[in-house]
Amino acid sequence: MDEHTFRARLWAWQAREDSWVFLTVPAEVSDEIGAGLHEPRGFGSVPVLVTLGGSTWETSVFPSKEEDAYVLPVKRPVRRAEGVDVGDEVDVRLQVRS
Repeated sequence: MDEHTFRARLWAWQAREDSWVFLTVPAEVSDEIGAGLHEPRGFGSVPVLVTLGGSTWETSVFPSKEEDAYVLPVKRPVRRAEGVDVGDEVDVRLQVRS
């Protein structure tokens, strides 16, 4: 598995009536993910294993034209468990899964 560590700020994206919280994967990490031999899934997503603080979960990163990078959704239960929310900078370990 490709493994990357980085720091990023949480931000909100308004979709319909829901508010989703994401972080933007840094450009150099996004470039490595995009150049990898990973089979993209729906919407160009790439499956990943993420660790933020004491929380680890499986999800996917998604390509974003607006951010010109991959973005990572961070669910409410993770934000609550880690005591973080929109505007906070967080340390992330991201592993690309096969």
